Amino acid sequence: MTSAPTIPDITLNNGVPIPQLGFGTFQIEPKDTGESVLAALETGYRHIDTAEMYGNEKEVGQAVRASGLDRSDVFVTSKLNNGFHAYGDALTAFTRSLDDLGMEYLDLFLVHWPMPAVGDYTETWRAMEEIYRSGRVKAIGVSNFQAAHLRRLFEETSVVPAVNQIEVHPYLVQDELRAFNADHGIATEAWSPIAKGKVLHDPVITAIAERVDRTPAQVTLRWALQRGDIVFPKSVTRSRVEENIRLFDFELTPEDVAGIAALDRGERTGPDPDTFNWVP
Repeated sequence: MTSAPTIPDITLNNGVPIPQLGFGTFQIEPKDTGESVLAALETGYRHIDTAEMYGNEKEVGQAVRASGLDRSDVFVTSKLNNGFHAYGDALTAFTRSLDDLGMEYLDLFLVHWPMPAVGDYTETWRAMEEIYRSGRVKAIGVSNFQAAHLRRLFEETSVVPAVNQIEVHPYLVQDELRAFNADHGIATEAWSPIAKGKVLHDPVITAIAERVDRTPAQVTLRWALQRGDIVFPKSVTRSRVEENIRLFDFELTPEDVAGIAALDRGERTGPDPDTFNWVP
């Protein structure tokens, strides 16, 4: 295998650097997580995204330790599960995530969903602020928050989220929300960057891939990077893990970036944050 690429960092609004490319663990079974994360770390990834909801935090932590890398060299994100939005429950859930990961601190901790009809997410965010003040996490953020949810946080709490992790891909470009994030110093992380594979057969993307001699997945991920988003593809297949990191020795033209963005059709692969209120 060729040497690992240098992955650029993005600096969050509190000065913390985060690798722009990471490795996602959503829907990776616990039995497969350790091997997949270890393969990613061996390939050169230094940013791992997990969540209590995924049920694989323990295996992520085991893989980070097994890699032999210093803890400080791996950026680890986890997320607060939907059943623990009350202030005290959130504090307890964070400690449980640390224990499951076997780590003394997290680099980033996110509120997984706003769930506006279930509880008061401003109370949840105040717990996140307390966790941040404790020094056990380097940055806090949100996931799947719409502009209206964020505005309420701005009005009623004191710490601006460092990150908003939202569904973004060529069929859901989210330009308005991404611009809102940027205007408030919030980094956008893009989940489901290839729309569960739906975009990989789009003729616009396949034509670009053929021209630049790359795969449709590489073109789609490169598009996200060039737009400034943080992105974390996932795979349990080592060859794809290696393929997905080879994004830094080619560029798309401005016309390519605009052409892919023009594929937008507002199509979600996941729930709508304005109506999703599921508690496990």
